[in-house]
Amino acid sequence: MAETSQRAQLTVRDNSEEHRFEAVDESGVVAGFAAYRRSDEAVTFIHTVVDDAFEGHGVGSTLVEAALDMVRDEGLRVVPRCPFVASYIERHPAYADLVD
Repeated sequence: MAETSQRAQLTVRDNSEEHRFEAVDESGVVAGFAAYRRSDEAVTFIHTVVDDAFEGHGVGSTLVEAALDMVRDEGLRVVPRCPFVASYIERHPAYADLVD
């Protein structure tokens, strides 16, 4: 999973070395990340962080949406241990089919 997804002024990428999806602005600054553990069957989202300078600009939602899309593209399931990811899936039922 090394794909990237462009949303608004952010690029969401899978930084597999750090085990996290990252939302990066056009200057290369990491605006937020969603840490995960990955198995052959599923991606377990553990924690989501948005840098204070980017709070209130939809970074978390953009990040999680793109990450879930990338997980779906890989044919994997999602285990939402992170409350933000769980809440996002609850508010966006189109992603409910990914949840174990």
